[in-house]
Amino acid sequence: MKVVVIGGYGVFGAKLVRLLCRDEHDVTVAGRSLEKAQALADEVGAAALALDRTGSLSALWASSPDVVVDAAGPFHAYGDDPYGLVRECVKQGVHYLDLADDPAFCAGITTLDEAAKAAGVFALSGVSSVPAISSAAVTALADGALEVNTISSAILPGNRAPRGKAVVESILHQCGLPFDVVMDGERVPVRSWSRPERFDLGGGMIRPGWMIEVPDHRLFQQAFGARTVLFRAGLELGVMNWGLAAFSWLRGRIRFGIGDWFVRLLLWAAKLLWPFGTDEGGMCVAIVARYPGGWKRRTWRMVARAGEGPFIPAVAARVVLRDPGAIARGARPAVAVVSLDAVAKGLADLAVETEVLEEALEPIFPAYLGDDFATLPETVQQAHLVHGPRRWAGRASVTRGRSLWSRLLAWAVGFPQTTDDIAVTVAMTPGDSDEMWERKFGGQVFRSHLRLKDGCLTERFGPATFTLGLYVEDGQLHFPVTGGRIGPIPLPRFVLPRSVSREYEADGRFHFDVALMAPLTGGLMVHYRGWLVRAMD
Repeated sequence: MKVVVIGGYGVFGAKLVRLLCRDEHDVTVAGRSLEKAQALADEVGAAALALDRTGSLSALWASSPDVVVDAAGPFHAYGDDPYGLVRECVKQGVHYLDLADDPAFCAGITTLDEAAKAAGVFALSGVSSVPAISSAAVTALADGALEVNTISSAILPGNRAPRGKAVVESILHQCGLPFDVVMDGERVPVRSWSRPERFDLGGGMIRPGWMIEVPDHRLFQQAFGARTVLFRAGLELGVMNWGLAAFSWLRGRIRFGIGDWFVRLLLWAAKLLWPFGTDEGGMCVAIVARYPGGWKRRTWRMVARAGEGPFIPAVAARVVLRDPGAIARGARPAVAVVSLDAVAKGLADLAVETEVLEEALEPIFPAYLGDDFATLPETVQQAHLVHGPRRWAGRASVTRGRSLWSRLLAWAVGFPQTTDDIAVTVAMTPGDSDEMWERKFGGQVFRSHLRLKDGCLTERFGPATFTLGLYVEDGQLHFPVTGGRIGPIPLPRFVLPRSVSREYEADGRFHFDVALMAPLTGGLMVHYRGWLVRAMD
């Protein structure tokens, strides 16, 4: 096929050009700089074309392409007519692909669907790592699933991966800004480059990722029926990750624009750090789903070595152009347009390893309680069958202790103030043998982490971790504190707080009644009680 790659000498465009030349397509490298385009073209045996996608396209059509690929970007900055190039491709009867990862641009291409079908061409947006490869992985992992609960993905490049100006600008553009993720069926606002998690890519490669916005957030709920869709990205060096996290926090509170000078400054700083870290990176896509044999987590993970990670965003376009006749005509995001098997074939000549893992899942409360869990009322059981993120909502009353010691401890943990009636929400997010609980009373939030390890259930509030002696009695679940520590230092029993806490069913609802007594004095620290239902009800 005759393929013109706009931005073909950029970071990812150049990788696509090399792959397409390997596949013996007739490739033209296009861009504003004829000198740069010609340099790459001479190296790989392609043609070169000087082209500004915002100007006259007569030279493009004079080259008679079968396909135009836009690898330029940044796609969020395409102005008042972002689909001008796509529209012209459709008018000329030329297929169109792009490597966009901007959610709005990717989703909005459907406005040209009818025109593309009438012209007999396809126009696909996001033919890249997301959503093309990520959706191919989800499709394969979900094969045979009765329902998909959670889709969680991450891209974690090595530090020596090349970074172009458009890539840095795209990251900074959204860093610190709010966007919505689907969590337990609801759209919940989060801040870009926040809420880090660690991902195991295999072979001892464990890296953190931070929440960023990608097309998957807008597209995968409908495409796969998922109740939760999460995506994270991370860099190899901690100084870069935490620097972006601090920048995100600041920009989230003081909204300000990103000047071109700042993008260039960050690009310069990133290049200074290039000698550190490695040229190895990876990607993983995991789903939690119910299969005929029960709840399972299936994970597809990929590791790219020898500096070949930057080829990955170009692989999906390579796969599409290997068999363009298999692509349905029309304009749409590139969700499930290629199979994971086809992606694997597109990776075959790269230094890339992939694998699929599967594990059965059992939430921590039934795992700890065993047969006793089944004796609990249905609403209490449902509260702790946490296979994916769960959100609950209800009402509560709160009583705080009056002594100075009790008030100090309650303030340190973040317990809510005294009130007769207040709206309460609880978000439960499972991990590997743990759960994070975020409780919100009105506008006040406090969090804890529950963990099951070696048959011991603990709950951590900041530096303090307490062992819970969970038991069932008279159809109620009780939460006594049986041990504790501050960091690694064990606490003697006489300085432990006392918990008189239970969960039960009343009037067909889940109820909680939690009273915590201060260590040493035994005086009331906080007492909160109320009811919850699933936030979607």
